[in-house]
Amino acid sequence: MQGQDDIVVGLDIGTTKICAVVGEIAGNEINIIGIGSHPSIGLRKGVVVNIESTVNSIKKAVEDAELMAGVEITSVYAGIAGGHITGFNSRGIIAIKGKEITQNDVDRVIDAARAVAIPMDREVIHVLPQEFIVDDQAGIINPVGMAGVRLEAKIHIVTGAVTSAHNIVRCANRAGLDVGDIVLESLASGEAVLAEDEKELGTALIDLGGGTSDLAVFSAKNIRHTFVLALGGNNFTNDIAIGLRAPLADAEMIKKKYGTCVSRNIRPEEMIEVPGMGGRKPRKLPRQILGEILEPRMEEIFTLIKREIHRAGMDNAIASGVVLTGGSALLDGVSEIAESIFNLPTRLGKPRGIGGLVDVVNNPMYATGVGLVLFGAKHHNEKKFRIRDGNIFNRVMNRMKKWFKEVI
Repeated sequence: MQGQDDIVVGLDIGTTKICAVVGEIAGNEINIIGIGSHPSIGLRKGVVVNIESTVNSIKKAVEDAELMAGVEITSVYAGIAGGHITGFNSRGIIAIKGKEITQNDVDRVIDAARAVAIPMDREVIHVLPQEFIVDDQAGIINPVGMAGVRLEAKIHIVTGAVTSAHNIVRCANRAGLDVGDIVLESLASGEAVLAEDEKELGTALIDLGGGTSDLAVFSAKNIRHTFVLALGGNNFTNDIAIGLRAPLADAEMIKKKYGTCVSRNIRPEEMIEVPGMGGRKPRKLPRQILGEILEPRMEEIFTLIKREIHRAGMDNAIASGVVLTGGSALLDGVSEIAESIFNLPTRLGKPRGIGGLVDVVNNPMYATGVGLVLFGAKHHNEKKFRIRDGNIFNRVMNRMKKWFKEVI
């Protein structure tokens, strides 16, 4: 059995499924050694609406992952999404006390940049440095050791509703798990599916989940913009259920088996069988109807995301194109629709840069879970979100003590 310190677990708490992915740190490589998945009951559009149902789903997914990996899971990195997530850019500037920039100066300038008014009902989830500027010299990734008199930082701050973040942690705690950190799901997916050159040149990552579609714009190796759209795979299922007058469970099955987003690619003679509701007989309908239902909805999602990219001034920051991931990205014709809307090269994003059970997780629906493992491996020694031990208050106290030391 592997040592507990070498194990990192990602817990993707999604609207349609809860997925636990177990990774083992082996030198510089991350090996996937276990995976557990269970239908998600208790979430709506990425937000917990039923604690008990969510806890039970987490327990079952974690038990399956433990069985496959042969380890006991005690701590996880949990993903967060939902329409309550907002991201914005900020900047701060400080004077350098000495001639050489130290890590303490970097921490101070980041604190200055994040000193913005945030409502009491919101929690800061991520503070992501984009670049540093030393005496008007821009584009610096790490200024430690450089000489200068003025240090400036540009950062991206991601916030979420306090209640939503704490409910996710509470569900994990009630399932017997500590939470190492809460991670924005689109950021985690970027860790798993994007190549370094894509992050450098500029990419729009779109995670098409069950309840939400998450956008993350990467450029110059850093995240530049985040956005969560409260539309996802469940909207496709509802559209099919209404359009074909079929039960939701059957609509989901029809979507997965026959769903396509490009109606013109379907032969007129292709037929599908639709189960009847309330004891009615099944009906046979042309498969082309599915395309006519799904195509407008997919176009709507991509059009709204494109509008957000334009609003944020990121049109020129995604030169390498668009990467689609998430379970809904498996629908036939999604890449074709995306290319026509964005007028950019588009590809399907699958987890990469891992070892172990590669064939098992080689699917866009596992991108977030694998990304959480990769994120956790990078920050394995920090363990900064141990709410179960009451340390949400310790985080605040430690930050205050740090400020007092700097003042004194």
